[in-house]
Amino acid sequence: MEEICNKCGLPKNLCVCQDIAKESQKIKIRWDARRFGKVVTSIRGLEKDVDLEALTKELKRNLACGGTIKGNEIILQGKHVKKVKEILMKQGFKEELIDAQDR
Repeated sequence: MEEICNKCGLPKNLCVCQDIAKESQKIKIRWDARRFGKVVTSIRGLEKDVDLEALTKELKRNLACGGTIKGNEIILQGKHVKKVKEILMKQGFKEELIDAQDR
């Protein structure tokens, strides 16, 4: 017997919760200089409806960098603002709701 989604009531393979969440999230992408001159890119505004672990894994694989999840924020090593925006748009997030500042 298939598992049922708690939010939408559909079977897990037909669940649309993540697609709906992707269309309504306001995401902020910034880079910041940390200790010893290291640069990191932070992605904020992602809600819990999105699978953060899978998204982080995809970003790290595409950008060939390290990274982690802290709360609802993804932190990637290096300056990848433009590339992260492109990857998020390919994943189904709306371009109008992605605020990417590359100072």
